[in-house]
Amino acid sequence: MSPRSPAPPRAVPPGPPARPHFYGWTVVAVAAFVLLLSAGARSAPGVFLLPMQADLGMSRTTLSFAASIGLIMFGLGGPLSGALMDRFGPRRVTAGGLLLIALSFAGSALIHTAWQLHLIWGLLSGLGTGIVGSVLGATVANRWFVTRRGLVMGLFGAAGSAGQLIFLPVLTAMAAALGWRQSAVIIGALALATLAPALLLLRDRPSDINALPLGLKPGEVAPSVLPDPGVMRRAVRSRHFWLLAVTFFVCGATSNGLIGMHFIAYCTEAGLTAGYAAGMLALMGAFNFAGTIASGWLTDRFDPRLLLGGYYAFRGLSLALLLFIPPGVGLVAFAVLFGLDYIATVPPTTALVADRFGRGNVGTVYGWVFCAHMIGAALAAWLSGVARDTLGSYGAAFVVAAVLSIAAAALTQGMTRPARPALAVD
Repeated sequence: MSPRSPAPPRAVPPGPPARPHFYGWTVVAVAAFVLLLSAGARSAPGVFLLPMQADLGMSRTTLSFAASIGLIMFGLGGPLSGALMDRFGPRRVTAGGLLLIALSFAGSALIHTAWQLHLIWGLLSGLGTGIVGSVLGATVANRWFVTRRGLVMGLFGAAGSAGQLIFLPVLTAMAAALGWRQSAVIIGALALATLAPALLLLRDRPSDINALPLGLKPGEVAPSVLPDPGVMRRAVRSRHFWLLAVTFFVCGATSNGLIGMHFIAYCTEAGLTAGYAAGMLALMGAFNFAGTIASGWLTDRFDPRLLLGGYYAFRGLSLALLLFIPPGVGLVAFAVLFGLDYIATVPPTTALVADRFGRGNVGTVYGWVFCAHMIGAALAAWLSGVARDTLGSYGAAFVVAAVLSIAAAALTQGMTRPARPALAVD
């Protein structure tokens, strides 16, 4: 009896084809790291203020004026960066911004006079961080993504929050151990090291690698990402541009300007330690991280105008209630609530810019909207200090901020959203 021959192996049915990696996520990762570094570098002036005063022998007014120049240049870097990215692409502009950050922070170690301080620490460092930290995220999100744009903008906002959370304690420890000059050089070295992956991995648009934006199927026509050279001439005649700019002005005034600059001073005057107040800011930053990602997710699913209205109304209520919260544990609730709303306005604002003025013009138009945000921050930082010195407390500043936030919530409802993204404006 012959042995039974073995049964032939059974054919295994092929599984589903592996989904190819979408290169846009690589671009997002690199851009997020650049934004994290930019946010950390932008936080350095506040950390180095006292060490620089002790070393340089300059007044706090002189040092604060240099920081104000940096804040204004950070805002002006938005429209400049947007125009350059729309013309030359994010890759080369980001590389130039990183190089400027590296040179300005390395050059800070040579500062000995006021004019050097204003030029290097104010103008150049502010411009460098503004070029890479203002519209890079909006440009990448709108060039590489038709779907999930809001989520991507939320990730970029979270990267900025993470930069502050990471760099604030690290820079504080470095300044104490190494001095502010060596710490500034280290920041410059980090910017220079980031230049290589930016040049190697960033791509200006999906067509550079024969790809389509995420969410666009083969055969579908992609919304135009070609910049319109005359978009700003039409944008300034549009009420939508001014509504976006004014509301984002309020966002900057109430967040970076008032809370970012004066919250620690407000807490110390209420009898709390500076360390406790700094901890509240860190808690605020942690919930800002979560709130911005959640806002991006919501922007993909709901009308961004309604989201903006809700955010500004919630912010106004939070600022009004702060004056009635007893110092101590009650501030934890404020830090959590305000942190969730801190820059949650970014994803819906960017989405409205893209829908109204065209995806190819986001860099230019959002750059000017972002500039309004930073002008609001600079004015609020200064005027809140004036109000404190004149009236003896921050109460009036918080009341005005609350009223402005409620007004911004009302203004958002004057915006309309076109049925499809367009270059034309009314």
